[in-house]
Amino acid sequence: MADAPFEIRITGLRKAFGRQVVLDGVDMDVRRGEVVAVVGGSGCGKTVLLNHVLGMLDPDAGRVQVADHDAPGQPLVDLASLDEGEIDRLHRHWGMVFQRNALFSGSVYDNLALWLREVREMDDAAIAPVAQRSLAAVALPTDPAFLDRDVNDLSGGMAKRLAVARAISMAPQMIFYDEPTTGLDPASSAQIHDLIAATHEAGAGPGDGAGGGPRTTVIITHDKDLLRRLRPRIVMLHQGKVFFDGTLAAFEANDSPIVRPYFELMPVLHGRPGAGA
Repeated sequence: MADAPFEIRITGLRKAFGRQVVLDGVDMDVRRGEVVAVVGGSGCGKTVLLNHVLGMLDPDAGRVQVADHDAPGQPLVDLASLDEGEIDRLHRHWGMVFQRNALFSGSVYDNLALWLREVREMDDAAIAPVAQRSLAAVALPTDPAFLDRDVNDLSGGMAKRLAVARAISMAPQMIFYDEPTTGLDPASSAQIHDLIAATHEAGAGPGDGAGGGPRTTVIITHDKDLLRRLRPRIVMLHQGKVFFDGTLAAFEANDSPIVRPYFELMPVLHGRPGAGA
């Protein structure tokens, strides 16, 4: 993985809101094919960091570079140099699973079709098989009755699976998860752990997330069980900087007065909706 090209390079990233400095010189790289979990106490800047990578915030200092999958050689480009349309073009190669799913009102099919119709400019005839493959990939029904089902009638676990299906329907090179298991019961959480792992391992491809090269996965989480299932590279933020960057084994064994209390507190933080700012 050390020789893989970069998907993300963050250098000297600083962001303050008024007098509150949230990010204070963050340096962080993500290479193609990695699974990276960003952790840290409430208010440490995880979500602010993610929003910079997504191009939703502008840095006060430093820069965020991401791979341009439309350009020959997929070079890194500085987000600050791009306009809104160019950032939207980059987003065509990314998937996002939000903490509260961010499903649209309407049916299962409506949720799968909207991005494919608006971003990929596909018609219903082309969308239908992609929708069915995406649902099958996350072990949801593919029959017309389920496609017509109102999303408000789905269980928490099914809604999360639909959010993942919607993300992989775009055949993304990279998927971001913002606290994907917060609020789920242990059985549903375990299913989502396995789903994230399977989606990553399947790679990027046309419509069902398979066969198009390695996929990169970035997860914001407090879920200790998810870390133990996926065994990602761990990046811990503290006081606006990267305090730890290494393996799960090293993170679990770390006796630092910063890491150890956070590691012990993770189950409590995981149970608090909205704890990942």
